[in-house]
Amino acid sequence: MLVHSKTGRWAAWSLFGLLFLPLFALPLLVVVAASFSTHWSGAFPSGPTAGNYASAVRGESLQALTTSLVTALIASLLALTVGSWAALAAAGLKRRGKRSLDALFMLPVAVPSVVVGLAVLVAFSKPPLLLNGTSSIVILAHAILVTAFAYQSVSAAIVRLDPAYEQAAASLGARPAYVLWRVKLPLLLPSLTAAAGLCFALSMGELSATMMLYPPDWMPLPVRIFTATDRGSLFSGSAVAVVLMATTLLVLLAVSRIRTRATYR
Repeated sequence: MLVHSKTGRWAAWSLFGLLFLPLFALPLLVVVAASFSTHWSGAFPSGPTAGNYASAVRGESLQALTTSLVTALIASLLALTVGSWAALAAAGLKRRGKRSLDALFMLPVAVPSVVVGLAVLVAFSKPPLLLNGTSSIVILAHAILVTAFAYQSVSAAIVRLDPAYEQAAASLGARPAYVLWRVKLPLLLPSLTAAAGLCFALSMGELSATMMLYPPDWMPLPVRIFTATDRGSLFSGSAVAVVLMATTLLVLLAVSRIRTRATYR
């Protein structure tokens, strides 16, 4: 830590505990507690039960989880491909061109996601690209929303990349395509996996744009949670939310292990 004295460290940890527990940890703990409850007793959930998870891991909830996983996976791959390609292209542009490309990719996150959802709905509700009412329009909206994060992550990694590796490969007669695939991309692999994990997590939790676009046969899990709590099924909705959190964390842990291995290659 940057605080060197014992008293200062205790003060810093105390401040962290006072801020972290009420603002971040406590709401999540309440959701977990509600997922194992049947009713409220005062300010706390009570009536311990595991029955809420019986419906959270089967039927429509399981289908919604599968939908979210497929949507997040495809959207993350699209975002990583487009964002990485754009970041590599932007690295060779002049300052004005790079700023223009930065602004273009950051535009979807500079406005509310519901605006992006509306824009996608308007743009793809008529031929020649009629996607309204299909799963593709949900995946496309998610990809648009998370591409900016992939672009920024890879751009930052390219700036930190030592150009000596590329210069050495080029001086030995390697062609640009070979340098890209065998030198540059392997060096960027830790940042690529980190960007993929971030895109996946953001897509798994996306709700605002999804509410405007999803067809009845392609309902992601956040929409399922919203509809459950909106109907008053708070405890079953909490169980589904815990399933969403656990699934996302497991995927992020797997991505983190891949990133760690890539870092030490």
